[in-house]
Amino acid sequence: AGQEKYHSLAPMYYRGAAAAIVVYDISREASFTTLRHWVDELKAKGPKDIAIAIAGNKADLETQREVDKTMASSYAEEIGAMYLETSAKDDFNVQDIFVKLSYRLPA
Repeated sequence: AGQEKYHSLAPMYYRGAAAAIVVYDISREASFTTLRHWVDELKAKGPKDIAIAIAGNKADLETQREVDKTMASSYAEEIGAMYLETSAKDDFNVQDIFVKLSYRLPA
């Protein structure tokens, strides 16, 4: 959950984690800005070798897109993360993101 009220709980979840999926809503640009803040914190305070996936969720709302796919993909590449667009509603790429991320887990 990206809400500010959960911010203090975040370290409990990423401390010692091997992987993280950070999700934003493709139809809400503000959610991508928030995602960048979470990634910054994860990089600063999380495990050094954590595998990160960026999930652009709500791919079913393509006509309402506010976050450019190329820009989001470039950001993921820049931080060494994988990128995939998903739709929880349509069950699109939901399982795939977990499987693909598992291949990036540290040895």
